[in-house]
Amino acid sequence: MKIVFMGTPEFAVPPLQQLLARHNVLAVLTQPDRPAGRGHKMQISPVKALAVQAGVEVLQPETLSIKRSTYAKEIREYLIKMDVDVFVVAAYGLILPKAVLDIPRHGCINIHASLLPKYRGAAPIHMAIKEGEATTGITIMQMDTGIDTGDMILQRQLDISPHERTPSLHDRMAALGGECIIDALAMIEAGTAIYTPQDDTLSSYAPMIKKTDGMIDWAWPTNKIINITRAFDPWPGPYTLYNGTTIKIWQVDAASDTKDAPAGTILVADAAKGLLVSTGDGSVWVRELQATGGKRMQATDYLRGRSIGVGECFGSA
Repeated sequence: MKIVFMGTPEFAVPPLQQLLARHNVLAVLTQPDRPAGRGHKMQISPVKALAVQAGVEVLQPETLSIKRSTYAKEIREYLIKMDVDVFVVAAYGLILPKAVLDIPRHGCINIHASLLPKYRGAAPIHMAIKEGEATTGITIMQMDTGIDTGDMILQRQLDISPHERTPSLHDRMAALGGECIIDALAMIEAGTAIYTPQDDTLSSYAPMIKKTDGMIDWAWPTNKIINITRAFDPWPGPYTLYNGTTIKIWQVDAASDTKDAPAGTILVADAAKGLLVSTGDGSVWVRELQATGGKRMQATDYLRGRSIGVGECFGSA
């Protein structure tokens, strides 16, 4: 099939690799190069890097709305001239107007990282872990003007292990997305694809993650705190406040030790034993943490060089 691919981050790389091996990818649309890092050097997206390596034309509009950009109009006209069978979209990051959705012969097909209609939106992988889900999956869907509301073509489920964190789940989901898009395109090409409407009454939303989402409320139940540390590693990073400074709390485990103390109270701070903190329904052992400007380290190592007072509280400025 003749395909235009639209994607930007690492999640979109495995699907593009699969498409390049099996279909005719005429062009790739990805987000414009952006400054990043301490030096604010311009960086290209992972999708652009792969497309350039494969010798595929790369287009990088700031928007596809012709009301906001004359270049968007040129891009649209160029896409029409390509006579494309389908646009494949994976975490592109730009809204596709209806006029763009209608260009390809088979419309626009999206690779979404959840079992729709659950967790529509920008951060379904984070949300599945944050909410303590045991399963998630990939949905291949026909795009419409809503946010992940189009008809579903294919779904595949993936188990989430109890200790799995966002990076490993992300990579497994990306690989599964690559497999699913190939199978879905085969059905579309053969005319056997079944388009199933979503049940909006079962929908939920996974909004874009903000830096402040990583702040731990120690009054939460233990399981919720554990899931926050799993979901927001590496970004935005789960964190707490201690004596006016920020400490990243990278990993915690449920503890059997309980004391009648306010949530966030430091119950044990011992270089040999570790760091024990009270929660809304018990306590957790903090296994890995990081001071501002420091490195991630085991709590026992952290306590050998820094003092945290027993009886003091995390979460206070």
